[in-house]
Amino acid sequence: MKAMNLKHLYFFRELAHTEHMAKAAENLSISQPSLSYAIEHLESDLGVPLFEKDGRNIRLTAIGKIYLNYVESSLTTLNEGKNMVSQLLDVRQGHVDVGFTYTLGQELVPELITTFQKDVENKSISFNFYQNNTEELVKKLISEEYDVVFSSYIEQLNNESIKKKLAYVPVAKQELVLVTPKNHPLAKYSSISLNQLGNYPFINFSKNSGIRPLIDKLFQNNNIHPNVKAEIEEDHTIVGFVQHGYGIALIPHLSQLNTNLVHIAHIRESEAFNMIYLISKADHFLPPSTAKFKSFAINYCDKYFKKEQRYI
Repeated sequence: MKAMNLKHLYFFRELAHTEHMAKAAENLSISQPSLSYAIEHLESDLGVPLFEKDGRNIRLTAIGKIYLNYVESSLTTLNEGKNMVSQLLDVRQGHVDVGFTYTLGQELVPELITTFQKDVENKSISFNFYQNNTEELVKKLISEEYDVVFSSYIEQLNNESIKKKLAYVPVAKQELVLVTPKNHPLAKYSSISLNQLGNYPFINFSKNSGIRPLIDKLFQNNNIHPNVKAEIEEDHTIVGFVQHGYGIALIPHLSQLNTNLVHIAHIRESEAFNMIYLISKADHFLPPSTAKFKSFAINYCDKYFKKEQRYI
């Protein structure tokens, strides 16, 4: 069977509704011969008659009535798709799927979203939010489940380089701090150097965390060999284990850290920070609403985080 001509389906639907050749042609703004040709062509493709004469008028055959149901359903779906595309291409509407690492839900992402939607022109742009580790976020970005991701830098997945697939824009820094139990020997210091960690039990991030390579590099550059007792993925879980004396840890300085439960010490080494990136697919079409939010986020972070040297 040959591919269907979409116009012929519209013509068929109109003639099925009017059951009058002249009236249908008038409604479609085409000539009667053009309409007749379209119906004949459609019937030839299907191999069955769709209409039969009824006096001066015509009416659907039994097969024509069945076929009309499918044509109606298909054209309705196509029209819905067209309307959805129109909404996505409307810079004042649309939808953005945003992925981000766990700690960024405390300050950066909520600040960006709420500030963005204070502009009346952005109020109709909706968002879905997803949290995970950097590796999983980037996987879903590449598979186009997410539009943009806020996370640490990552350039490999399953030992395969992904740098050419992604566009990275640095937007903010997270300060790394040491968290210890309140009664720990290091809890008397407001700032420390990494060589003070000694042989104390250490809780590290799991290997699929975006911040793990940074911590490993910090230790390597300063010739530190931590006594790793556990590897955990999520920041708040690490803090929970620290609170109960399981070990000490280096984590991003979370704005909601409860200093009544753990002690926080700043790190003296200047490289003790985690750069956060806005990541999107490289050379990939972004709907106007997504492109608008991406541009806003970059400009906002440049002004209020990077230029003011403000940590998150």
